Amino acid sequence: MPVYSADLHIHTVLSPCGDLDMSPVNIVKRAKELQLDIIGITDHNTTRHCPVISRLAANEGIFVLCGAEVTTIEEAHCLCFLPDLEKLEAFQGYLDKYLLNFPNDTDKFGYQVQVDEQEEIVYEEPKLLIQSIDQTIDQVESFVHQLGGIFIPAHVNRHAFSLISQLGFIPEDLRFDAIEIYRITGENFRHVYGFQKETTFLQNSDAHQLGRMGAERNLFHLEEPGFEEIKMALHKQNGRFVQ
Repeated sequence: MPVYSADLHIHTVLSPCGDLDMSPVNIVKRAKELQLDIIGITDHNTTRHCPVISRLAANEGIFVLCGAEVTTIEEAHCLCFLPDLEKLEAFQGYLDKYLLNFPNDTDKFGYQVQVDEQEEIVYEEPKLLIQSIDQTIDQVESFVHQLGGIFIPAHVNRHAFSLISQLGFIPEDLRFDAIEIYRITGENFRHVYGFQKETTFLQNSDAHQLGRMGAERNLFHLEEPGFEEIKMALHKQNGRFVQ
């Protein structure tokens, strides 16, 4: 089965903490240079850059997992990916509804701009994107799965904005498709945290700068890059799996 290189945690200039060089054009160009076959676009609490990056990446033979890095009311981060643009739009509506009306301060947090293929600014998000939305992690997981999406708790062992830092544990009843771990192997994670579930672990770059992209990556064994193929690999189904 073919093997595809993937980095599923990449921010754009739309995230206030994203470098100004992280435009859709530059991200796709850098992914091509790094020979990444699959990239995940995960801006904080917004999906608005996903469609343009998907179009640009398709021209380069790169598949884009479209989604967002959502901050729940517990201040835990989770990666949420949707299967198509219709479901992505529904998820964006959900984020718009539950993102609190706290304005961004560009001097403190940075710009939150959406740009097009010509790198022209087409939208600036007025609400601060790095705040929590008014939904629990269980509510976010439930809504993502209602839309047929993929739900992955992010960097679960990091010292901040993770399940373990915020809750002290990974809830037994949380329905995740995989877990993103931070600077630790899956074997060591199981040992250190006593984690027993048969789970796919991912390590991604969490890139906010072009130079960080691809610093960590995963090898997906798939028939071809696609949402359902990736979902099967995360669940180790039909011969698909992640290294």
